[in-house]
Amino acid sequence: MSSVAPQANEHPLRGIALLVIAVLFFVLLDSTSKHLSQQWPVSLVVWIRYAVHLLLMVLLLAPRHGLRLVSTRRPRLQIVRAGCLLITSWFIVAALQRMPLAETTAIMFSAPLMVTAMAGRLLGEQVGRVRWAAVVLGFMGVILVAQPTGDIDLYGVLLALCAATGFAAYQLLTRLLSPTERPLTLLFWTALVGTVLMSFALPWAWHGPTPDAWSAAQMVAMGVFGGTGHLLLIQAFRLAPASTLSPILYIQLAWATLLGWVFFGQLPAWTGLIGILIIASAGVMTALASRRKTPIQGTAKTPG
Repeated sequence: MSSVAPQANEHPLRGIALLVIAVLFFVLLDSTSKHLSQQWPVSLVVWIRYAVHLLLMVLLLAPRHGLRLVSTRRPRLQIVRAGCLLITSWFIVAALQRMPLAETTAIMFSAPLMVTAMAGRLLGEQVGRVRWAAVVLGFMGVILVAQPTGDIDLYGVLLALCAATGFAAYQLLTRLLSPTERPLTLLFWTALVGTVLMSFALPWAWHGPTPDAWSAAQMVAMGVFGGTGHLLLIQAFRLAPASTLSPILYIQLAWATLLGWVFFGQLPAWTGLIGILIIASAGVMTALASRRKTPIQGTAKTPG
């Protein structure tokens, strides 16, 4: 990957294609996490996805980028940001253990709406009526996805909302760090901190047995899906403007619905489908309304 970014609008179609593939990798990551969490502890699944991600970055990027991967002006903020993503990752795997893939993904996509709601007070950004309307609309969609009638595990919904809240904090910190930090440095710090913290926690959270060969292969695949997805996402945003790509990120909801049906035989109820469409529409409204403003980076990315 070139260290010199091309013009943002140099290859928009290529950027869009890379983005569609990237979010597919993120859904594959979540699908594999959901499958493994039925048999293995959540903490083990989260540790593996971070450790393999870190290993891939060290093997593929460290020889070319060297110490630039860890060079940062704000290490404390990097650690806090990475910690927020680690908390998000744990909660989302725990939610996937109890909930269908599509509904969990939809609730996670309320995070950009939380960022919008907090951006005015914490970042001094003008939110505007359209984006406030999108926030209200989006949370109406979350209520529909949660299905108060009881068809969805409400504890799983709570876990997913905790994940979305952590992800919103992660996005706000990304917005604060992005003017001074390289994208690959941001990505490396999340992998490094997540791996180190989960390595300390793992002895208390997992006492065996050792995963068999098939489970181990799936665990390695998680890290490959997450690492590859993030690298493709970075490249996509180097090739096309954020205002073009941000609405397209919501295709991840379609991927999640499709793979949830293919791999787990789970399709949302009609109320859940309406809620997913409402959340996606609210997110697109937010992205389009932000075209004339500085976009909040990473506002719809899946944690990895």
